[in-house]
Amino acid sequence: MGLPNETKTAVFKGFLLRFANAGISISKLPTQRQQMAITRQVITSLNRDGSNMLGTKRLALRIADESIVSGSLLTVESNEFCVLKSRGAVLDVYETGQFSLTTPDKPILGSIAQGFFGGNSPWVYEVIYINRAKLLVRSQGVATSAEMAEMAYQVDYYIHVDTREAALELITHLPFNGNVIDTKEIADYAGPAIEQAINQVVQVTKMENINEHINEIREGVKGHLTEFLMAYGIMLNDLKVLILPKDERMRELISLQAIGLSPIEAVRYYLALQMAARGLVSAPNAAVGAPFHIGGQPTGFYPLGPETGLPQGGGPGGGGSGVSQAQPPVVRFPTNMPFSQPPLDPNDPNYTGEA
Repeated sequence: MGLPNETKTAVFKGFLLRFANAGISISKLPTQRQQMAITRQVITSLNRDGSNMLGTKRLALRIADESIVSGSLLTVESNEFCVLKSRGAVLDVYETGQFSLTTPDKPILGSIAQGFFGGNSPWVYEVIYINRAKLLVRSQGVATSAEMAEMAYQVDYYIHVDTREAALELITHLPFNGNVIDTKEIADYAGPAIEQAINQVVQVTKMENINEHINEIREGVKGHLTEFLMAYGIMLNDLKVLILPKDERMRELISLQAIGLSPIEAVRYYLALQMAARGLVSAPNAAVGAPFHIGGQPTGFYPLGPETGLPQGGGPGGGGSGVSQAQPPVVRFPTNMPFSQPPLDPNDPNYTGEA
């Protein structure tokens, strides 16, 4: 049976009198419209434009709001879990839907309690949204082969949180870096487990034979990673492993050998490709291993007949077959030139005495 209205009014006036005696101004009390707005506050992971704050890179999102009181509405989307915490303790886990919160303090009016404490509730609650969708995580690193050659690996895998219990394990064992847990943080945690599983096979395998063991490597990584993520309530769905030499030149040489070239031929063709990319005409010679000569061959016999344009004649004795030294032509200047004719040297063999 409820109390009469007169009794409720008297109790309320008694509260106001006590707060007035404590030095709290009654003007700080919110209006009726403010009371309804605060009491029925809607908590959601959606932005004003309709986009989800979790997105495709965030696994968990924490909202710590001092205005959360009894009667606040909590909205949980179809791809989310929601965990409500207070003072470090988990109060409840929510699935899809909209719920009216009932906090343990149960104030007479949540908005009045906020007004007495300057607009903020003295009880701080945390709302943590957990992404239930499958998220893509990428881990990268470097391993060494049996020849101590550096091999770069890339592991792409899908994860998701499947149950309410798994959501609790996630927020219990994986700490927040700020207010979010994103896929990069998951990759950082899982990196050592992936590296250990890959090195168990790669370190005892020659570089050229690593791809023959790719299925063995994949199964090893999947087993280690599944066991590691299970402790955080995360389920591993699918996984892909890619391993290749870290040095780009080694990758090109291996690809040339894959088309049937021997190791020395692969080196020659790689050199020819690099020379051709720089516009060198000797690139084909480098590919076949042949020398490159500029002009004609350095050895052999070449005719020096009249077709060459060289002067013909005997040697100094007049009867030899040698080639005489070509004489410089006689230079004559016209008489009507605007400048004076240079003087002739009497010692010049071409001097004729003509001015």
